[in-house]
Amino acid sequence: MTGHVLTFTGTALVAVYVLDAEGAELRLAETVRGAGRSYALSARYPLSGRSPVADAFRAGRPLWLTPTELAAYGPIGPTTPETPTTPGVSLGALPLGGDGKGLGCLVVVDEAPDGIDADRRGFIELYAHHVAAGVEAAGPQALTQRRPELPGLTLDRLRVGSFVLHLDSGRMTADTQVLDLFGIRGEDFDGRVETLLAVAVPDDIPALMSVLEPDLLTSGTAQLEFRIRRPNGELRWLGLRARVETGADGTPWRMLGVIAETSHLRPSADEVSLVQRLSAALAGATTVRDVGRAVVGALRDPLGAGRLAVAELQADQLVVGVLAPAEPAAWPEVWRAAWRSEWPEPPSHALPTLAEALREGQVSLWPEGAGLEPGLAGIGPGGLAVLPLPADGRIVGVCLIGWEQRHEFGPEERSLLTATAGLVGQALVRAHALDAEHELATMLQRSLLPRKLPELPGGVAVTRYLPATMGLEVGGDWYDVIPLPDGHVALVIGDVQGHSAAAATIMGQMRTAIRAYAVEGHPPDVVVAHANRLLVGMETDLFATCCYADLDMEEGEAWFVRAGHIQPLLRQPDGTTAELDVEGGPPLGVVADAEFPMTAAGLSAGTLIALLTDGLVESARLDLDDGVRRACQALARADPSDPGGVADALLGGDSRRDDDVALLLLRYDGMRVRPIRASWTVWRLPDAVMHARRFTARTLRNWGLADELDVALLVTSELVTNALVHTRGEVRLNLTLTADRLRIAVNDPSPRTPVKPTTVDWEATGGRGLLLIEAMSQTWGSVPLSGGKQVWGEISLSSPREEPRGAPPEGPSPPEELPAELPEEPPDAGPGERTEGDEGATGRRGPRRRRARR
Repeated sequence: MTGHVLTFTGTALVAVYVLDAEGAELRLAETVRGAGRSYALSARYPLSGRSPVADAFRAGRPLWLTPTELAAYGPIGPTTPETPTTPGVSLGALPLGGDGKGLGCLVVVDEAPDGIDADRRGFIELYAHHVAAGVEAAGPQALTQRRPELPGLTLDRLRVGSFVLHLDSGRMTADTQVLDLFGIRGEDFDGRVETLLAVAVPDDIPALMSVLEPDLLTSGTAQLEFRIRRPNGELRWLGLRARVETGADGTPWRMLGVIAETSHLRPSADEVSLVQRLSAALAGATTVRDVGRAVVGALRDPLGAGRLAVAELQADQLVVGVLAPAEPAAWPEVWRAAWRSEWPEPPSHALPTLAEALREGQVSLWPEGAGLEPGLAGIGPGGLAVLPLPADGRIVGVCLIGWEQRHEFGPEERSLLTATAGLVGQALVRAHALDAEHELATMLQRSLLPRKLPELPGGVAVTRYLPATMGLEVGGDWYDVIPLPDGHVALVIGDVQGHSAAAATIMGQMRTAIRAYAVEGHPPDVVVAHANRLLVGMETDLFATCCYADLDMEEGEAWFVRAGHIQPLLRQPDGTTAELDVEGGPPLGVVADAEFPMTAAGLSAGTLIALLTDGLVESARLDLDDGVRRACQALARADPSDPGGVADALLGGDSRRDDDVALLLLRYDGMRVRPIRASWTVWRLPDAVMHARRFTARTLRNWGLADELDVALLVTSELVTNALVHTRGEVRLNLTLTADRLRIAVNDPSPRTPVKPTTVDWEATGGRGLLLIEAMSQTWGSVPLSGGKQVWGEISLSSPREEPRGAPPEGPSPPEELPAELPEEPPDAGPGERTEGDEGATGRRGPRRRRARR
């Protein structure tokens, strides 16, 4: 066991002391002497007495004594048969069990008048960790009782070698024990790290390089277990522990390391199976919370643990990912204060033992009755394992495993938990990076979608969007709900090919373009055709699918256009659910002159319309037809009184998604009170505003709106005056009475949007019109129309109307109101009044009539 240390450092004697069963003294378990050396040490050292061994054990840190300092202890140091004390001998005492459990001490004696030098101290300290692992695996009592019938109890089975790696040149000096462990003859070793890596198992080389690569090194200690393949084909496990030393400028310049064979410490077949299950679970974990759930599922029940916690370490704070069980009362008070997922202060303030374990980076196993602070003792009263989670040469988190009943840590448990910690640490770093990238992609995607949906007359719309969990790049799914004039609503859903920033860019452009074409008043087929030509003309190879629906919320009529998209789903009030057979055209961006036919459908109150993207009904595990069938079944079973619940039922509970999911759901209720409309074509005559006011006054009196008359006449005057003064061509006045408001709108042929003045001079003769409209109206605005615009203002009714109060006056204006030289009115236009049933009222009574604008 210790022969190598003697050869490499010139140490004369190495001894291992372990704590006795009563915990009263340290007893000598094993001694190895150099050739020709006859030094001896005491067989036992009481903990209550004064000795280098007892002092180092109580202090919990190495004690290095020069001959002078050793002599101050009196006749308790190393002796020879000739002399009870030997001058010129230095001694080192290193406690075993750095996590505070106090396994024993490693004692080295060296013929060094000036003390053991720094290099040998570094190697011996690294070696002490391997000795501690051997002591823990064998059990201290087994060593003191010397029971050779049990395997793995004597420390001389440890095979340990040492090396020095110069980081500036990459040259390595390794002793014969290291070369023997790797199966390399001394004459074949050329001092290059690559020669040793050549026999390592390929899967373990990246982890080895993370320790040995100079560009990634920082000062500190690193440990790793890896596999090599011997020349005879034998697979062997080796453990590496190394310390990086830095120069005066803080730059790493060399590494001191020891390598030991750890095959006898490897887990059993059952434990290997446990690690394999954990590895498989972590492979699919894409978020920090997923990592925590995988650890809980793979370790808690197999280990019989009562509590398990996984937390990230971020800027000296622990961000808790998972606590199991998930009840605050099951955890100590310091953890309950952190139940909102983040500790308010660094953990060292409340849990110094945990902070020390994180600094050391070693797995700590605490048996029942260990003297821990309440915040840790309460996690595992029967035993506690603290697993710092390493990754990329640093500690990225911690896993705590606690047992409620007395737990005996087996000889191989440390190796098992060390392997587990490495897996979880790497998964945690990967998941944290995925979380950040996924959050960025999701934020970009959501910023391109509507922030909120408008309130709709005669219906309720809800949407859902879920980003893919299997990829990180932003997708191209989008949806939109567009209020249109005359009680119409446009529903749009689409999907741009691929997942990339380019797909997201095209998605945003398509959504904006379709909204603009729809608001201009084009029928559905024209809207989609314009969007198709726009995408064909872009400098992209991407295409998009789309489904567009124009709903007349007054009449219950819907017109659908489909461009390569999956069919919409329709649920009738009686629960019957099926795909709506919508005749389709090619995807957008494929054929410039493609035709997109319209399909009509009638809607009854209580009908549900579902527009969705293929991510909801198709995946690597789900066929499209099966997915559509499941969606229809979920839609049929759902309660239409809760549209949000219906949307959630359609999404299901699958948290793993290969593609983005977008869902647009509308419940058509029909209008309780249908709007009444009237319109007037304003001729460009000197008294045109007076005629418009008279038409408005007669219409409002007929509708019983005497209280709103004065305000309505003022708004009418300003809207008509602005249109006549600032535009040319036909001007049309439209009045619409809904259940709770009166809308006054003026259409003109100018596409220029009116601009409200910021200030108006007292001497100015104009510029006050829009200010008056804004002051007198509840809301006002301007929307583009095909070939022009519409400026409108809305006035709230003093009392909501329950049912129609009449129709606007019929017939032309009285003859005395029109000039005698007025030209004859054309068949389809001219001064006069249009009522609700007249096609010419607004030019927007349905998609068929508006096709003429194409």
